[in-house]
Amino acid sequence: MKNKKSLIILIAALFLVILAGCNSKTEESKINKEPYSDQQSLLGTYVQVRIYDDGKEDVLKKAFDRVKELGDKITVNEKGSEIDAINEQAGIKPVKVSDDIYPLLKRAYEYSEDSSGGFDMAIGPITQLWHIGFDDARKPSQEEIDQALKLVDYHKVKLNDEDKTVYLEEKGMQLDLGAIAKGFITDEVVKVLKDNGVTTAIVDLGGNVYVLGHSPRGKDMDWNVGIQDPNKARNTVIGTIQESNKTLVTSGIYERFLEVDGKNYHHLFDPKTGYPFDNDIAGVTVITNESIDGDGLSTAVFSMGVKKGLEYAEGLKDVDVIFVTKEDEVFVSKDIEKVFELGKDSGYTMGDRKDLK
Repeated sequence: MKNKKSLIILIAALFLVILAGCNSKTEESKINKEPYSDQQSLLGTYVQVRIYDDGKEDVLKKAFDRVKELGDKITVNEKGSEIDAINEQAGIKPVKVSDDIYPLLKRAYEYSEDSSGGFDMAIGPITQLWHIGFDDARKPSQEEIDQALKLVDYHKVKLNDEDKTVYLEEKGMQLDLGAIAKGFITDEVVKVLKDNGVTTAIVDLGGNVYVLGHSPRGKDMDWNVGIQDPNKARNTVIGTIQESNKTLVTSGIYERFLEVDGKNYHHLFDPKTGYPFDNDIAGVTVITNESIDGDGLSTAVFSMGVKKGLEYAEGLKDVDVIFVTKEDEVFVSKDIEKVFELGKDSGYTMGDRKDLK
């Protein structure tokens, strides 16, 4: 039985970690109850790293240096960005990228192939057109959307493994790795922590969390992770689950949206229609071993709706999902049905799979 007194992490657009306890240490493992912590505004969100290993405060800087290094290479419309360089040379010539970025592009291509059309690494013309989350966000005309959709096709992204080059076959094509980049960076930060001897930590990239090791509250205790309510106020938990050495990635309609004529348009786009996905999901949390997988899968299963999303996730190894619907129901994959605990006062109910269409 997993201990229910572990720490709580709220999964939202920004993950919040509620830590209780004193400054004492466990001498045997030299794990502090209070962490070394830093939080910075990066990648368009708040990035926080908390390290509980005694004497490892200096690793915080190394972790944030890695975030900044990768962010500078991946961010679109940023001088010096490798992704921006690829987009600028669309229809002109291949662009050589670094050893850091090429593996990310390979994984993005794989998810574009495997997501049943829910994820397309070449979605850039659509996301740039709507620009949701920025001051100039707007609802484009149908004609603009139709034109942009002609350029959304990951099949026209040519990767050369030998030369580590990327070529977009048509002018106007644009990569947008926003749906997978934070997961990739989260995993890279975890590597930095492990390479520097950190055994217990929380990495939080605003929607992507990795819980490393066990809770400092006790030996072999899992972290108690609270799932954020996507339909109501932030910091409201609908339920909890215990995890260690796992990543939890959330996608939801509450994160960024544009309101036009009383209708909200969220930032998760269907590469087939050029509009945000329209289904019964308010939010989905994916639990995996690597955050990049959680990122890619969260977009993929969100696009499928609850019924197909559950079936798809349950066919994968080491993947669990938690769906929250617009009708205040919660559905979880079979492997975590016994360990996910719905909050008594959450106002939600556990959905019946038999009712899914």
